[in-house]
Amino acid sequence: MKYDKNNALLESHIDGIKLIARGKVRDIYDLGDSLLFVASDRISAFDVVMPNGIPQKGKLLTQVSLFWFEYMSWIPNHLITADMSSRPELKDYANDLQGRAMIVKKAKPLPVECIVRGYLIGSGWKDYQKTGMVSGIKLRDGYRQAEKLDEALFTPSTKAEQGDHDEAISYEQVIELIGAEKAKKIRDLSLKIYNTAADYARTKGIILADTKFEFGEIDGEIILIDEVLTPDSSRFWPAEQYEVGCSPPSLDKQYVRDYLETLSDWNKEAPGPVLPEEVVLKTSEKYLSAYKQLTGKELK
Repeated sequence: MKYDKNNALLESHIDGIKLIARGKVRDIYDLGDSLLFVASDRISAFDVVMPNGIPQKGKLLTQVSLFWFEYMSWIPNHLITADMSSRPELKDYANDLQGRAMIVKKAKPLPVECIVRGYLIGSGWKDYQKTGMVSGIKLRDGYRQAEKLDEALFTPSTKAEQGDHDEAISYEQVIELIGAEKAKKIRDLSLKIYNTAADYARTKGIILADTKFEFGEIDGEIILIDEVLTPDSSRFWPAEQYEVGCSPPSLDKQYVRDYLETLSDWNKEAPGPVLPEEVVLKTSEKYLSAYKQLTGKELK
């Protein structure tokens, strides 16, 4: 295992088990009948992985995903178990993996990032200012930055490989990619999951501004895969600090993006700059705060 000076896990290494992919955050191993998803402490922004990590981040992402999988058990998902002691071949690595890893079903990923926006912020706000639209969807006049949309929008994108950038696509392009039936299914599921989660989060003092989901297929059944509703894949705003007309304070990686936007000497291409200690610790604090507010628990 490779850790940085803050004990953030940058890379996992498991002898004797095939590494399939090392993504922006997750290392994926082939267990034969299933996959091992290891959430590292790497952090990416603008599709670039930073050189140093955020302590505890991988454990938090895994625990938040497990919370939502349980809360929304009506949607089939890829989780088999998060108990690393259930696999003898992992016993030498159980201490490093426990809490940050999941054993999951092998699914065929659908080639679409399912983004749902409930508020007008980020690239959606920029789109709207220029064109009055978000991902080709015409909106009414008069919205302000960070304002709640009249109804949540499904604004899909391509799934980029590491180092590449996701590209917004229309619903019609999703149909071209996967067919009308599957396109409707993932759109409807995405909106239902978002609205369910947003209603719950509001009771905990958090606004879920937007998020993204990934789906896969097993024997023709569409299931939820990868992480779900985490501070890496979502914008979480403390409800008490929310204001329309500005970019609200967040409990997610927007803090890292905002810092990187201040760097005049970085062009948003790899390699990313080393994050200052203050940014690392503040980001960790924000992620932990989101977990505690949503679940009512402290991260072990």
